[in-house]
Amino acid sequence: MEKLTFVCVSGGSESEILIMASSIREFAGTFSDYPIWMLIPESKKIPQDMKNQLLSLDVKVVPFLADPDILKFPFAGWVHGAATAEILAEGKTEFLAWIDTNTIVINEPKHFLLDEGKNLGYRPVHHTLIGSVYDKPIDSFWELIYQKCGVTEEKIFPMKTHVDHNTLRPYFNSGCLIVRPERGLLQSWWNCFEDVYRQPCFEEYYRKDELYTTFIHQAVLSGVILSDMERQELQELPFIYNYPLHLYNESPPEYRPQNISDLITARFYLDKLLEPEGLEKI
Repeated sequence: MEKLTFVCVSGGSESEILIMASSIREFAGTFSDYPIWMLIPESKKIPQDMKNQLLSLDVKVVPFLADPDILKFPFAGWVHGAATAEILAEGKTEFLAWIDTNTIVINEPKHFLLDEGKNLGYRPVHHTLIGSVYDKPIDSFWELIYQKCGVTEEKIFPMKTHVDHNTLRPYFNSGCLIVRPERGLLQSWWNCFEDVYRQPCFEEYYRKDELYTTFIHQAVLSGVILSDMERQELQELPFIYNYPLHLYNESPPEYRPQNISDLITARFYLDKLLEPEGLEKI
């Protein structure tokens, strides 16, 4: 059995995927030789030159069947791919590192091997956005999320966002999750998301603000984690994991490392980092 497998779903640019895989092979230390899987909907075609580059990086391309209508909704195919990867990983790897394609690995991610008794490694969201502020009454959207996901009040605890540093009810970043596949969290995420995301009660929120459309997958994830797991199963990764390079100047001073080499994994957007000030920042 493998110790850990890296998994992503094709959805970003080809450059992102290749940068992510290359960074693992080059900078992940003892993790550099661990398997990398790229899930891709069967309906999506990969250019031959990209296939060759993925092959050279020893990335396993895994097609999965996805309803075309599902793929039209933001991140729905992404959640489906995560569940598919978890099913395939059962009995093959101790940990599954689910990371977005706009991730770069800078140093060995030792914390991806979770502590004994921990079943989820996570980072909080970067910004509050549609999150629920902890010391304010819960709004109708999060009431619905908790109702649909089966979250009880005693499961809720305070969590600080990375960038604006607000204290929210638990709101987990969906772009960096370390799971034990046999625990079935990613499958629970997909099952709940597939069941609720098109329910009429959520449609009014999509019409009110597109942020609800974009981030309902993350809200459902948060609800499923609270419902399915005990707090002692959760392990918050240090802020040097899943670090938002593009939000460096918005981060609190204590969360602005002076050297990129101080980070373990980071998130990036090519269009921002290829601007002169983006390169200077790095």
